[in-house]
Amino acid sequence: MSNEHLSGTVTRRGLLAGASGLALAAALAGCSGQRSASGALKFWNMPWGGTTFAPLDKKITLAYKPASGMPAATYQSIQWSNFTATFASAVASKTGPAVSSGSGTQAFQFARQGNIAYADGLLDSWKSNGLYDDFLPGVLESMKTSKGYVAVPYNLDMRVLWYRKSLLEKAGVTPPTDWQSYLDACQALKSIGVYGFGAASGAQGNAFQSIVGLMINNGGGIFDAAQKPNCVTSTNIEALDFVVELVKKGYMDPGTLGYSTTNEYSQWKVGKFGMGWEGPGLAQNVGGDAASDMIVADPIVGAQGKKGGIYFPNNIMMYTNTPSQKDSEAFMTYYFKNMAPLWTQNTGIGLPVLKSIASTSAVTSDPNNVTMIEKWQPICKTWAAPGGNALFANVSLVDSTPAMTTFAQSLLSLKATPKEALTTLQTTLQSEWK
Repeated sequence: MSNEHLSGTVTRRGLLAGASGLALAAALAGCSGQRSASGALKFWNMPWGGTTFAPLDKKITLAYKPASGMPAATYQSIQWSNFTATFASAVASKTGPAVSSGSGTQAFQFARQGNIAYADGLLDSWKSNGLYDDFLPGVLESMKTSKGYVAVPYNLDMRVLWYRKSLLEKAGVTPPTDWQSYLDACQALKSIGVYGFGAASGAQGNAFQSIVGLMINNGGGIFDAAQKPNCVTSTNIEALDFVVELVKKGYMDPGTLGYSTTNEYSQWKVGKFGMGWEGPGLAQNVGGDAASDMIVADPIVGAQGKKGGIYFPNNIMMYTNTPSQKDSEAFMTYYFKNMAPLWTQNTGIGLPVLKSIASTSAVTSDPNNVTMIEKWQPICKTWAAPGGNALFANVSLVDSTPAMTTFAQSLLSLKATPKEALTTLQTTLQSEWK
């Protein structure tokens, strides 16, 4: 999520690939069990929402009343620009936070370096106060590794199928329910000069996420149950054959190869894009009169008769560099019990992970939110699919990295067949494996 209301997040979280910045921490650090020198409990958060997010988030943080003798919390908003280097250097120098959000895979990388305080004890304590059972299905499990829970889910991003209602009506078609009816709807949209496969695949685009989402929709994905890359499978090839068909039939804007998400939003706004997979905040990002015309479709059925998509559980993590683990856990409990206004006051933080927040009128008043939370979230999987839902450190190799941009562009430009694109991705991942 981002101050562009979710959809732009992934380009920002894309910076997160974090591999380079966090690798720096590995080289410089290797420090675990360190104490915060200042004695304060530092909370660093990213600007997940719009302009009202950080001020309200800071207010919630500073209202924390620690028990006698425990440190007060301080707040710092970390900008997305160069944030991986910011975290890397702070962790290496032992000047970092006790608690923070960050990239979707950051906690897994720092955990491998020994800098993360696992959340098992915290989550056990939440079984008695209702928080543990308040999470949406599957999101907690995405944080669990063989050594424990590396973080706690905080907000959700996902790739869902959007359409412009007026354009489908003009084309005389209903929202698709499977891949064939999606192709049919694209053909109808093409007849009125509209593209049915809206995407952005430039350096600041995220089409690779939509493509992996379609692989998951067909029962595939990138990683096997052993958390190793297993890209060249029949289900993945079948999904990419579907994508190639969309391109060859002219259902994709040729400009897609160079589009940023900002370019993509413009195409949605002027009515050139009629359908496409994007983030929860697409309507807000597009804005204007088009926003109310943009609808989240129900999940569609892939060629293998399955439903599915990709989602990104952004999270909050605790570090070993803290006044004490007890202090970090006390703050986390306070924060999760009091963070609802970030959603009920519409700061643009994204989709909530707690059922109690998801059921508030501020969230349910938007039918698109309801569709995403009730119909998409339960069938979505993480980057770890199809082998599992739990994330791991090497997932960062596919989380908005050059390898994934190259993968998408080679496919969408028709310079590589589905099997060739998947084989190249497999080879690249294996060469970068840690």
